[in-house]
Amino acid sequence: MSNPYLALVEAHNALLQKTDAPLFANLDTLGHAPAAAVASDAPVAMIFAPHPDDECIIGALPLRLGREAGFKVINVAVSQGSNLKRQPERWVEVKNACDYLGWGLLETIPGGLMDVNCKTRDGNPAAWAEKVAVIAKILNEHKPQVVVCPHNNDYHSAHIGTYYLLMDALKATNHKCILVQSEFWRQMEAPNALIATSLTDTADLIAALACHVEEVRRNPYHLRLPGYMADNVRRGAEVCGGQGAAAPTFSFGTIYHIGHFDGKDLVATDKKFTISESDDIKAVLV
Repeated sequence: MSNPYLALVEAHNALLQKTDAPLFANLDTLGHAPAAAVASDAPVAMIFAPHPDDECIIGALPLRLGREAGFKVINVAVSQGSNLKRQPERWVEVKNACDYLGWGLLETIPGGLMDVNCKTRDGNPAAWAEKVAVIAKILNEHKPQVVVCPHNNDYHSAHIGTYYLLMDALKATNHKCILVQSEFWRQMEAPNALIATSLTDTADLIAALACHVEEVRRNPYHLRLPGYMADNVRRGAEVCGGQGAAAPTFSFGTIYHIGHFDGKDLVATDKKFTISESDDIKAVLV
């Protein structure tokens, strides 16, 4: 008896084994994605990425805000990785990725911040205060309406550290914004937003991720991104849409928690968002 799903599994395996997809890319082969027109006074959506490549993995919402709502998207490379020898290369890679997506890119300090983790926050207040001051300066200068960062239990110490770094800087500046928490290494307990991406947007995020050449050479996780985003739709259908909610018809999505920071703390919300490809992305701004 033949299994009708074997061809499906074989097709997935062929992709993951790199038989019919490029391993990596750069701007010499990619060029640039179609640029969105950005007004000089455009609102700012700012991603605080713990490492180069995180900006692409969780980039669905900022990509749509830039392309559909006229936002200026800026990626802040909080660190450039812990491998000092790789940091210059990783900066080139993240610049290529952001250039491809049409995003701005900021460095925190030359080489990026190091030891962004709770151990530093708890054990070395002076060093932590210096890092907070760096982020506070960026917030004061660019005044982002939307801030994207990892959630506070995203497994990796730098991801968790980046969350607390942002929270401390937001409090220090009394900055009010829409605070978007992302997930990658560990799922959030209570996400409230599932944001779809079109086939084109999904492919562009993969292509940008492939600009991180040495990272995907080591582990071709960009080829697994469609599977990750497809599973987000499965899970997000109910954890974001509510138990028993109808399954979305789109194929790819990214899960977030969208809330408001009132200048002092994150304000609890009971709002839930399931934004399809054709829905107005500005719905998340209310």
